[in-house]
Amino acid sequence: MFKIRSTQQELLDAEAIPSADLFRNLKELDIINHWLGGYQVTFDALNKLLDYRSPKTMVDLGSGGGDTLNRIYDWTARKGFPINLVGIDLKSDCVEYAIQNRGDRSIRYICDDYQHLDRYLEGIDILHASLFCHHLTHSQLVALVKYALSKRCILIINDLERTPLAYYGILGLTSLFSKSYLVQNDAPLSVLRGFKSKEWKQILDLAGARRYTIRNKWAFRHQIIVYGN
Repeated sequence: MFKIRSTQQELLDAEAIPSADLFRNLKELDIINHWLGGYQVTFDALNKLLDYRSPKTMVDLGSGGGDTLNRIYDWTARKGFPINLVGIDLKSDCVEYAIQNRGDRSIRYICDDYQHLDRYLEGIDILHASLFCHHLTHSQLVALVKYALSKRCILIINDLERTPLAYYGILGLTSLFSKSYLVQNDAPLSVLRGFKSKEWKQILDLAGARRYTIRNKWAFRHQIIVYGN
């Protein structure tokens, strides 16, 4: 089952999820990403791309509960990087949760499809997709990369590597410690919907990307940076 990406839909992708269940899921995902080092993959990419002189506008795709943007905001503030952060998500409950939990951070949230970003922003420097891409089909991923190339912006992808160790590891951790049925179901399934490096290369080549890097990162993550052609 690790040779081919699973096409089974995650519970989180359902249309109607009770708010309390969704919010518990979002809270636990933040904890998992923090302790397993998931955020560090993004920080490492941003450290290569940001500078202290020119402010950048970065959009987080599928921003969920805003945990990733909160972490990025705090990290860039400590580093002194000027950045304008925007989150976009299709689920209004996620956007409301993110707004409630952003505190005094200056982060903007949009409830819409990322392909409609032109309605809200004049320019984008960086598109960021953390644990977003494994929700998409291969054709949707090709379309995402093409969208980034059309905007001449940089695309950062932080997503899961599909391996037995990652699958059984997260299955055990969530069985023991998670109180969310969404996390217990979706976390292992997310790994099965994850990627091999060669699959990323196929997707990027199909999309017409010419300048990109694909790196393996801890823990069982891929860091992909696609530079606008």
